[in-house]
Amino acid sequence: MHSLSRRLLISVSLPLALFFGVMMYILDTGFRVVSDQTMQQLLDTQMVALVAAAEKQPDGGYAPPLHDVDSRLSRPRSGLFAQIRSVNHQWRSPSAVGTALDFGPLLAEGGRSFSYGEFGHDRVAIESRGLQFEDDPNPNSARTITFSVAVSLSPYEEQLWRFRRRMLGWFTGLMLVLLVVLAALLHWVLAPVRRLEREIHEVEEGRSEVLGSGYPRELSGVATNLNALLVGERKRVARYRDTLGNLAHSLKTPLAVMQSALSSEAHASAGTFGGEIDRMKDIIAHQLNRAAASGGALLGQAPVDVEQLTIGLRATLLKVYADKDLSLELAIEPDCQFVGDRGDFTELLGNLMDNACKWCRSHVRVAVSTDKQFSSRQRLTVVVEDDGPGISEENRARVLERGVRTDETVPGHGLGLAMVRDTVDLYGGSLSIDRSPLGGARFTLQLPGR
Repeated sequence: MHSLSRRLLISVSLPLALFFGVMMYILDTGFRVVSDQTMQQLLDTQMVALVAAAEKQPDGGYAPPLHDVDSRLSRPRSGLFAQIRSVNHQWRSPSAVGTALDFGPLLAEGGRSFSYGEFGHDRVAIESRGLQFEDDPNPNSARTITFSVAVSLSPYEEQLWRFRRRMLGWFTGLMLVLLVVLAALLHWVLAPVRRLEREIHEVEEGRSEVLGSGYPRELSGVATNLNALLVGERKRVARYRDTLGNLAHSLKTPLAVMQSALSSEAHASAGTFGGEIDRMKDIIAHQLNRAAASGGALLGQAPVDVEQLTIGLRATLLKVYADKDLSLELAIEPDCQFVGDRGDFTELLGNLMDNACKWCRSHVRVAVSTDKQFSSRQRLTVVVEDDGPGISEENRARVLERGVRTDETVPGHGLGLAMVRDTVDLYGGSLSIDRSPLGGARFTLQLPGR
């Protein structure tokens, strides 16, 4: 139900099905009323013909000549039946002879009845009338003749079911045609929305910098405002980065002058001031690196090929640590890509790999993989581990703080892992430290992928 087109189709289909259902019921009721009227007219016509053709018989009863009535009365099980009865006499049409069809009781003069009966597996409609002939030779006997006509309902029921099947087919086909037409119209109407979604996805993946033009009036404002937001965000980050870089760079020269002046003096405090100046220089170098980074994932950035970048870092680190018998193993899934700034990812992975090479005995392993979350976005997982001494549990949180080193005998400023943590936070990722199966530390990064 997350699709707007599906919601519209379902919301239209239900009232449409209800409307067609009501129309089918109305038409079915109307057809049954017309069928009942037609059947009633047939019974009335046959009744008039039977009464008009009835003649007095020698035994005192009445019977019509068969050639004067409907020919179906002469054929057994033809679907049309007739009976003429009085107290002492009875005549049945040949079509009803030998059947157990009950035409009902005798009626008084002027009586009239309509009922349904069973004839085998068929239902029949029966109409009866009580009449007394004026030319009866025994008027004092008050003899009443009951005329009955019955017709089988099977043809009418078969006709009704044929009509219902056709009507169901017509309305079902009509509803499907309307839904197909509606789906085509929705596909055409929502085409600009799908285009907007597609272009936003291209901007997210870095294949485009802004959205296109030519949207309908209802969406043109959205596209324009999104483009303005994208441009404004890029300018804001660039301005912040330039300002921070300028500030850090402007402080380097006065600090260099101060350090040069202190080194030329033999004052006892020169060593103290020199240490603080070195620390300030480290902080400025850290902030310059931060300024050079993009400041987080931005729309419109081209994805970074992780495998190519990792291979380059491996070659560099093998040269830096050429004095070690170093084995740097890579296990990277194909087509792994990082959505963000290339410099940020180089800093992240470079610091982690450099830290692992620095502390390892001989073996470093880097594994990169992707996994899909509940959405269509992927998460990039980077695991860097070594066979060094590892990091104790109490120090795992401390080593991520700026300026903290667990071993002061190893060269460094304690800024690399802090920079990794800060950059990971900017991208909304996570960084964890635990024990590696190799024996040393294992750093696990989770970052937004493609």
